[in-house]
Amino acid sequence: MGSHFTFLDLGVLVVYFAAIMGVGLFFMFRERSVESYTAASRSMSGWLTGLSILGTYVSSISFLALPGKAFAENWNPYVFSLSLFIATPIAVWFFLPYYRRSHYVSAYHHLEDRFGAWARVYASICYLLTQLARMGTVMYLMALPLKELLGWDIYTVIVVTGVAVTAYTFMGGITAVIWTDAIQTVILIVGALACAAVMVFSLPDGPGQVFTLAAEHDKFSLGDYGPGLTTTTFWVTLIYGFFINLNNFGIDQSYVQRYIAAKSDKEARRSIWLGGLMYIPVSAIFFFIGTALFAYYTAFPEALPGDYQGNPDRVFPWFIVSALPPGITGLLIAAIFAAAMSTLSTSLNSAATIVLSDYYQRFFNREANERQSMRFVLITTIVFGAAGTLMALSMTQVKNALDAWWGYASIFSGGMLGLFLLSILARRANATAALVGTIVGLILILWMSLSPKMGWLGEGLQSPFHNYLVIVFGTTTILLVGFLCAQFAFGRRQTPHQP
Repeated sequence: MGSHFTFLDLGVLVVYFAAIMGVGLFFMFRERSVESYTAASRSMSGWLTGLSILGTYVSSISFLALPGKAFAENWNPYVFSLSLFIATPIAVWFFLPYYRRSHYVSAYHHLEDRFGAWARVYASICYLLTQLARMGTVMYLMALPLKELLGWDIYTVIVVTGVAVTAYTFMGGITAVIWTDAIQTVILIVGALACAAVMVFSLPDGPGQVFTLAAEHDKFSLGDYGPGLTTTTFWVTLIYGFFINLNNFGIDQSYVQRYIAAKSDKEARRSIWLGGLMYIPVSAIFFFIGTALFAYYTAFPEALPGDYQGNPDRVFPWFIVSALPPGITGLLIAAIFAAAMSTLSTSLNSAATIVLSDYYQRFFNREANERQSMRFVLITTIVFGAAGTLMALSMTQVKNALDAWWGYASIFSGGMLGLFLLSILARRANATAALVGTIVGLILILWMSLSPKMGWLGEGLQSPFHNYLVIVFGTTTILLVGFLCAQFAFGRRQTPHQP
């Protein structure tokens, strides 16, 4: 056990793990059907699914990477959160009714209705790759404070974490995931507030010193307001956040599965309002923690080891294990686990649901009975948990986890969001128009993502745009090219099937 970890901290963690695993075991013996495992028997209340959506947002990416970003730079990434003021109403008024009418568990089933099986497969592959990237980032960030506390090798911590989360998700299905998401969301918010309070009241000149030092170094800046597209200006981050949140609410299985799990349309709407808009103030807490970290280590520079300056993701974990009083350290580690397990269990359950519905039941065993389907979804949970653990091991090589995750999300999400918007906005579009739009959009996404890393291309052939814009340009290209093809080349006049 690490020198900073007391028996009181250990007691807090033990109680937390016992409670979480108890919830999983409770639902393991209560519900074992495919419908309950993937859709919670469509019986969940709005406040519960809303807290679950919030928990999906507030992963250890938020808990550790956002403070690290604010510590090293400023509040520019907070503009991502502000885009929810635009994206959340669109989700409530436009996306939610669409999925509640369809009754499909898979978010990608309707793409097959519109454009054929290839569209469903393409979007689901994009989703599965996104979840692998998300799981790897979350698991890696969760391992950082445990490495400091326990003195273990970070690879060992990641493997142990991967096994624990996979076992927990395996036991309870989406019902356990939603319930524990709600519990863990409360824990992580309380933990974050406690940490912020300890930090600001530890400063020599009191809480006001945070604002004085932050103002001197422009730490509350939301970014440059210029028109440039090569850096993370206010506008680039805002449009990136808008498109990513459209993707989250519109075609991300992790969110769509919660719409389906709600017991009524009213409860589903309540869940989106709660989960979407609550993230705006909650994420502000994490950015404030990063700014307070900057003030704290400016006031006490000798307290931060020199090798931490180059890796801002490690600064908050170091503060947790070195500066917090006993008991609060255990609470914060439990909160980090809460944030991570919320996202990881969601990703695992949703990925297993997609593989079951979009591949196994669609292509390999259309007549699968309840027992066969249940066995398959449990095996898939284990396999995907192992794949996510391998992704986390590879994340140990990145310099900034938030930048890496946002880059992956932009690349993998651009294609499926564009195809989804084409399916519901361009009523004349048929499979050929959609395929042409997707191919052109995918070529653009690959060029924007890969060309900056190919020095042999020369500056003239490399993308000059920031990688946050991959999802923006990729989505827009698929939509526009598909729309133009539908109008002038490959369109159809009849109204397409709508679920």
